[in-house]
Amino acid sequence: MIWTILLIVQGILLLFILVLKRSRSEKEPPLDKGVIPWLGHALEFGRDAAMFLTRMKVKHGDIFTVRVAGRYVTVLLDPSSYDAVIEDSVSLDFTRYAQVLMDRIFSLRLPHHNPAVEKAMMKQHFEGESLSCLSSTMHCHLQSLLLQAQRPCHNQTDWNTDGLFSFCYSLLFRAGYLTHFEGEQKSNRTDPIDVYEEYRKFDNLLTKMARTTLKPEEKRTAQSVRVRLWELLSPAGLGEGSGSSTWLRGYRHLLQEEGADEDTQRRALLLQLWATQGNVGPAAFWLLGFLLTNPEAMRAVRKEFSKISEQDSAQCPLLDRLQHTPVFDSALEETLRLRAAPFITREVVQAKALHMADGQEYKLRSGDRVCLFPFISPQMDPEIHQEPQRFKYDRFLNQDGSVKKDFFKGGRRLKYYTMPWGAGTNGCVGKRFAISSIRQFVYLVLSHLELELCDPEAQMPEVNTSRYGFGMLQPEGDLAIRYKRRRSH
Repeated sequence: MIWTILLIVQGILLLFILVLKRSRSEKEPPLDKGVIPWLGHALEFGRDAAMFLTRMKVKHGDIFTVRVAGRYVTVLLDPSSYDAVIEDSVSLDFTRYAQVLMDRIFSLRLPHHNPAVEKAMMKQHFEGESLSCLSSTMHCHLQSLLLQAQRPCHNQTDWNTDGLFSFCYSLLFRAGYLTHFEGEQKSNRTDPIDVYEEYRKFDNLLTKMARTTLKPEEKRTAQSVRVRLWELLSPAGLGEGSGSSTWLRGYRHLLQEEGADEDTQRRALLLQLWATQGNVGPAAFWLLGFLLTNPEAMRAVRKEFSKISEQDSAQCPLLDRLQHTPVFDSALEETLRLRAAPFITREVVQAKALHMADGQEYKLRSGDRVCLFPFISPQMDPEIHQEPQRFKYDRFLNQDGSVKKDFFKGGRRLKYYTMPWGAGTNGCVGKRFAISSIRQFVYLVLSHLELELCDPEAQMPEVNTSRYGFGMLQPEGDLAIRYKRRRSH
């Protein structure tokens, strides 16, 4: 028994020494292991990835390798070289790390899952006529929920008060939930408020679940909330009569073909709830917040929407008229540039020579991880976007009002000048529906409500820095607003 224990201890020590002994080999990126054994830079990375990686970029350049909780992560921050990672599906693998996160966050394992088949199925439901049907259903739910949000008042001059983040997230989440998970069903539906409240508890713990840093009490909360959400979502997409969208029924059918049992399907539905609803509400919050704190931008968007409202609805339905909104689209793109911060991650499954756009070549080790962080570059790169910290609603418009697509770095025209939707395998299938939903929401809010800040001098809240890497950022705190129905409505 003693000899067995000694052998185990020796094995652990040997592994520990091998990890500590790693050094930079020829043609490998600069290596920064940090001062804490094994842990390396994990604490700083998790606390504020943008600040940490910006510091590493200043120190090492556009590519470097850091140690994070025993793993070695090569970070690439040159947008002109991103395709060398995004387009390589032989040496680099997307699914392995995705499976790790699915297990950590959703307690979900799909051993027979084929992401390519899923993506092809998803595309069928988020394009063409299917997209039009989804957008129309979403519009109906948004209108209904906005009417409910306006509490009946004896005096029309009375205002409703709320936090802007809570207002946007709640309305868009519930409308999206009804669209995807309940569809046209009118009875026996799960109360979307119950789903939203449980989901917000889950969402608040999401980054800790991903990093496995939950405290004991938080672990219990996370598990109980997961179980409750599985129960609430379990009826969705069960058949033609369920009222749910064709997308959701198609997804459940795909899971069944892959051999997933009912329990696994419920867990997968929570994954899809997060994928479809986790970013739209926060994006709408940041956009409306920037408009409310930038009067010139608000006037420009209102003017564009007013012209749409004046058009003949008999000749052109509202959703069709909302397809051409270059000013709004630029303001949204600018919002996403400032507040969308996903990681694009790959596992190195076989050694790779990474060819950079500047002609340099670096070796990547099998077993390491590669991470792109477009938030730093291109999105916040001052060489690409002047005054990158500042919200400029017309940044993505040319002087003639057309869409601006020409951005440069080092004299080279960029393919990627902002990447809020990911790219390649990470590209968001539901991008067009998400944009349509945000556009509809902002149009309805500005058209039907008088909306203003409770404090005219209020500033946008700071971001929650622990959310870097997980899609749309969320605020620390909220922005107090008041609103009432416009008299013309």
